[in-house]
Amino acid sequence: MTARILDGKALAAQVEREVAAQAAALTARYGASPGLAAILVGDDPASVLYVRRKAEAFGRTGMRSETFHLPAGTAEAELLQLIATLNARPDIHGILPQQPMPEQINPRTVFERVDPAKDVDGLGPMNMAALLVGRPRLVPCTPAGIMRLLEHAGIEVGGKDAVVIGRSLIVGRPIALLLLQANATVTMCHTRTRELAAHTRRADVLVVAAGKARLITREMVKPGAVVVDVGVNRADSRLAGDVDFAAVAEVAGWITPVPGGVGPMTIAMLLRNTVQAAEAQLRSGKTV
Repeated sequence: MTARILDGKALAAQVEREVAAQAAALTARYGASPGLAAILVGDDPASVLYVRRKAEAFGRTGMRSETFHLPAGTAEAELLQLIATLNARPDIHGILPQQPMPEQINPRTVFERVDPAKDVDGLGPMNMAALLVGRPRLVPCTPAGIMRLLEHAGIEVGGKDAVVIGRSLIVGRPIALLLLQANATVTMCHTRTRELAAHTRRADVLVVAAGKARLITREMVKPGAVVVDVGVNRADSRLAGDVDFAAVAEVAGWITPVPGGVGPMTIAMLLRNTVQAAEAQLRSGKTV
């Protein structure tokens, strides 16, 4: 048995086309194209690359993207002042503070200060609360991308056993909520979970966001399971996910590759969230 591939790269290209059409319609109707402000503090190589890829994607869809690259020593107060300025700019519809941030900056404080209407990463308290009570607005991009991948493949999660490894606010907690709202029975595992394999082996849907290269082996996966690998790690000078892809693909029913699986969908959902945010703001009369 060989798993079918959940191709995030191909689906992301489709989402880009959808977003480009929506952005063009908004520009024609309101005379303003959706605009994103990406904030990068410091020179983390992965973050620099990611912000550049996001800017390229915005360019392909006809939307605007401004990058604010601040020194690693930037004080939290200075960053919060920039966010206040961007909150007040009517031509900026989405604000994206890139993580990780230097130790002198508390990411929670940063996301609390972003206008919830412009919180296109979906990580602020109001958007998180909306997701928790089942009335999602701007949903965190990676979990939203995972759900779109499953939906596109025709994978029904209702009634299935879903296991999520990782409890971060960026991936673990929100994907658990989304799966629960889709009527899956959800188990969350983390660094304090005992006998991890006992949980993973009964999962019909396994989402792995642990940040540990090749943590999930073939023996830990239920035959026919859907395996979603969120991890991006450096191992043996190569990119590796949290799943031992070659071995697990021999038993799983569906699997995401690394790269080319969840990553492209994260950027695609950022595009979608920005168009959604822009439409809401422009419709309410907050025009340039």
